Amino acid sequence: MRAELVRVYLPATVPMLALLRKQGELPAGEAHAVTPTLREWYAEGDEEELEYVAFTRAAQDALRLLREDPAAPRRRVVVSADLPAATVQRTEVELGSSTVRLDGPVPVAAVAAIHLDDDEAVEDVGLAVAVVSEALAGDPDAQFTVDGVEDHELAWYDISELDDLG
Repeated sequence: MRAELVRVYLPATVPMLALLRKQGELPAGEAHAVTPTLREWYAEGDEEELEYVAFTRAAQDALRLLREDPAAPRRRVVVSADLPAATVQRTEVELGSSTVRLDGPVPVAAVAAIHLDDDEAVEDVGLAVAVVSEALAGDPDAQFTVDGVEDHELAWYDISELDDLG
């Protein structure tokens, strides 16, 4: 019997892609997925819409990772991976939460796709990174700047293209 897989969206940075290349895995940490509380909060949404919400939240968390790494290129990265359900733990029961905790590292073999900002997004991402903490604290002007980054769609890359990214 095959283990049930869960699609998770991991916020990342370009240097983290280099780590994935070098070590063959990303460390365990927080990610986003379609959780029961997300389904309940967005009851009218179909599976694709729920996946998009989880994906978008991972992209927002990538801004925080960029804030922590000033040397990283100003590009949001989201790694989509399919992991055994037993390794994906819900962390919050707050209605609408998509946050999950991964019990172990994410092997490159589990990666379904990599999503990365293109050159046109770099300036806006840089502006959003500078104010992401203020946005999380409730500053409406900062939130406007962070929301503006969502106008940029992340480009999709197959895992076979990992060596060409970054």
